[in-house]
Amino acid sequence: MFPADHPFHIANFRAYWLSRFAGTVALSAMSIIIGWQVYSIARDVHHLSIKEATFLLGMIGVAQFVPLFLLTPIVGLVADTFDRRWIVRCTTALLVATTVMLGTLTWLHALSLPMLFLAAVMIGLARAFAGPAYSALAPNLVPREVLPTAIAVSSIAWQVGVIIGPSLGGFLYAIHPDAAYGTSTALFLIALGMIFLIGKVPQPQAQADHRPLHRIVEGFRYVRRNRLVLASITLDLFAVLLAGATALLPVFARDILHVGSQGLGLLAAGMGIGATSTALFFSFRPMKTNVGLKMLIAVVVFGLGILTFGTAHLILPSHAFYLALAGLIVAGCADMVSVYVRSSLIQLHTPDEMRGRVSAVSQLTISASNELGEAESGLLGSLLGPVGAVVFGGIGCIVITILWSRLFPELRLAKSFDPPEILEASPEHGVITP
Repeated sequence: MFPADHPFHIANFRAYWLSRFAGTVALSAMSIIIGWQVYSIARDVHHLSIKEATFLLGMIGVAQFVPLFLLTPIVGLVADTFDRRWIVRCTTALLVATTVMLGTLTWLHALSLPMLFLAAVMIGLARAFAGPAYSALAPNLVPREVLPTAIAVSSIAWQVGVIIGPSLGGFLYAIHPDAAYGTSTALFLIALGMIFLIGKVPQPQAQADHRPLHRIVEGFRYVRRNRLVLASITLDLFAVLLAGATALLPVFARDILHVGSQGLGLLAAGMGIGATSTALFFSFRPMKTNVGLKMLIAVVVFGLGILTFGTAHLILPSHAFYLALAGLIVAGCADMVSVYVRSSLIQLHTPDEMRGRVSAVSQLTISASNELGEAESGLLGSLLGPVGAVVFGGIGCIVITILWSRLFPELRLAKSFDPPEILEASPEHGVITP
């Protein structure tokens, strides 16, 4: 079914993929369950207004982001120092414990807002440590020449999990909270078991010096001085920060497109559908040429897709929903191209002994663009209106891409994923030099 050089022929990678898929489905389901319980307790128990309860929902996202933000320098060093498999195993076990705790409290009718916020912090801690370890582990499981394909296949696990998880969590919780928490726990246990199936993999040699602060700074310094990596990370940061429209989907579904909760579900899945389709394509037909230029074009298309979504009701009023959904699907396809190129460039242009620290920096920017992008969309929406906010973001995304193509010609001129020369680490500067 798969070509002979496909990463699924490698047992360690199959276990890694299944672990990521099961864990992503469970984590996405938990995000819906926790959000629902926070909102319900705020409204029904504490009798807060809709605006006050909605504010608490936003604070749940902040509770997850703060640990990641504070721990980014440390978690990258941990991923470059210790066995990455055990880091993922420990963080997955923490997610199992968190899910069991919430499920038990729900069963005992003892759940409270402080416990839900504690759970959000625990999830943030787990994500902070697991993200760099997961990202840095993938290149250790497959040959270098199939890494771009492995990244695309790994992205499928994440994208499909993000699509399935919220629907599964909401459906099971509607049946009974025990079913939702029981299924999430089982999925986390599957993820944990798959990671235990991964055999011994190469691990970067431990640094001889005893200057952990110096090694932490090395990761940030490397990103700053490697202009190709810096351009890839920051372009994605600003594009999604400006053009992220997911926080405004309920507003569009209810008050602009008038499609209700059912339409909201389809809109929420739109970008995931596009991204999954593109990742599946790359898993069979990996990109090989003009990768930097294609990334820049993809980010422009992403901005155009968001613009289409935001103005669909003006362009084609009679079929606005379908045009808006199409815009989101196109944006998802383009976003996956950007993710594919960025991830491949970062992994292949970063020495193995620094992948954890660089992945931590990348994870911080991704989380910042997602969580803070939603906050930015909400704030801008209150000032310009939802349509104005989306239009501003789409145009801003395109302008940023054009600007980045001028500021970072290295990105525009990148022909393939492989570094142009054999590179050596410079220990005194923590950078890569020819």
